[in-house]
Amino acid sequence: MIGKIKKGSGFKGCVNYVLGKEQVALLHAEGVLAESSRHIIRSFCMQTEMNPGLKKPVGHIALSYSAVDVPKLTDEKMIQLAQEYMREMKITDTQYIIVRHQDREHPHVHIVFNRIDNNGKTISDKNDMYRNEQVCKKLKTKHGLYFAGGKEQVKQHRLKEPDKSKYEIYTAVKNEIGKSRNWQQLQRQLAEKGIGIQFKYKGQTDEVQGISFSKGEYTFKGSEIDRNFSYYKLDKYFGDAGLTTAGSNRQSVGESIRESVAMPGKADNSFVTGLGGLFSASSSPADEIPDNPDLRKKKKKNPRLNSYKLMSA
Repeated sequence: MIGKIKKGSGFKGCVNYVLGKEQVALLHAEGVLAESSRHIIRSFCMQTEMNPGLKKPVGHIALSYSAVDVPKLTDEKMIQLAQEYMREMKITDTQYIIVRHQDREHPHVHIVFNRIDNNGKTISDKNDMYRNEQVCKKLKTKHGLYFAGGKEQVKQHRLKEPDKSKYEIYTAVKNEIGKSRNWQQLQRQLAEKGIGIQFKYKGQTDEVQGISFSKGEYTFKGSEIDRNFSYYKLDKYFGDAGLTTAGSNRQSVGESIRESVAMPGKADNSFVTGLGGLFSASSSPADEIPDNPDLRKKKKKNPRLNSYKLMSA
């Protein structure tokens, strides 16, 4: 279940959009004359006259569900979920319509509501994006709806650059991190897939500050690809594996990595399965470790995080 919230100034365009497509059904209407789109629009507009100062009285929410939940999502269930969502979002005592679209493989409904309630007061949109996320999670848990696996649900064939390259890097790193025992092994496996690793250093020192991945003409910070792909988190995952560099070639991990201590034990599967995050269309240099005073103190106390020594290639 995913909610997308929009606000607008005119009901005509919004209502005509949600009711104007093929394979639509008006599931429920509250406080409006539902004989036609024209009657619905007129009903909404009449209520806006109670609070003409509100510039964007149109509320529009799309609630989308996984195709896995199709057997559960009857029209009655869709109405129930939409109304419960609205109550949780404090969208009450106002006009609204619930319209189901069937033009996609995943079930979804559109809610159009009046942000001017029946008493002429404005329905607040404060922190609505954050509240929307929390409410969707709550309802998914309560009603046993399917939790999608983030990037695992991305339809890769639809992606365009640079997201296409970013997704390919994400998939490759996720698959290889559990098979690699150290930085050198990870670099070698990724190189076979045409993916390079670059490290960012602090000034002229050997202290590594960040990491980036490149494929073709595109380069991304580790944390841009996934929040678990920052240098700090990957290095922590490798544990005692050492990174050494040589002279001016230190930015090229393929030429400069040496194993100092082999990492014992098994890969941490909780790290691999816990990958999350969102795509971003931008690309930029290597990812820097956040300037966190507590983190700096921990680094001083844990010498293995800063024990990289210069070695000759």
